[in-house]
Amino acid sequence: MEQFLRVGVITSSHGLRGEVKVFPTTDDVNRFKKLKEAYIDTGKEKVPVTAESARFFKNMVILKFRGIDRIEDCECFKGKDLLVTRDKAVRLGPDENFIVDLIGLRVVTDAGEDFGTVKDILQTGANDVYVIEGRDGKEYLFPSTKECILDVNLEKQTVTVHILDGLLDL
Repeated sequence: MEQFLRVGVITSSHGLRGEVKVFPTTDDVNRFKKLKEAYIDTGKEKVPVTAESARFFKNMVILKFRGIDRIEDCECFKGKDLLVTRDKAVRLGPDENFIVDLIGLRVVTDAGEDFGTVKDILQTGANDVYVIEGRDGKEYLFPSTKECILDVNLEKQTVTVHILDGLLDL
């Protein structure tokens, strides 16, 4: 399992006093109100930062980090991921998982057949959709409903699915 989880992407600096605009990649944007410890993934290293303040503007979060007080100090973070450690992540409810934990899981049918691998999770308005690469190399879309996604077992690294009528016809 990944130790770090992405909560946003720094899109640009904001103002002259070292603030940054962050595009949230988390379901719970209010988590930024409580955010203290985070990391910026520079590609070479993960730089620890401490958030001093957070405010919201349109679909963005404007963050101020301790010790970064000038626009020149934060411009190098443009396009970089903002990460938190797993222990600082938002607590999940029952039957909830982090998307990063689902990618790569082996998919088996309720008949016990090996079907493929989870490649991505699409977040739609109604429900999430699992993008599954079948053993035949094709991509299949499975809605994240109790009728279709029967079980997610992170310990066994498997997702058990029921293939609904017409689901493979597309």
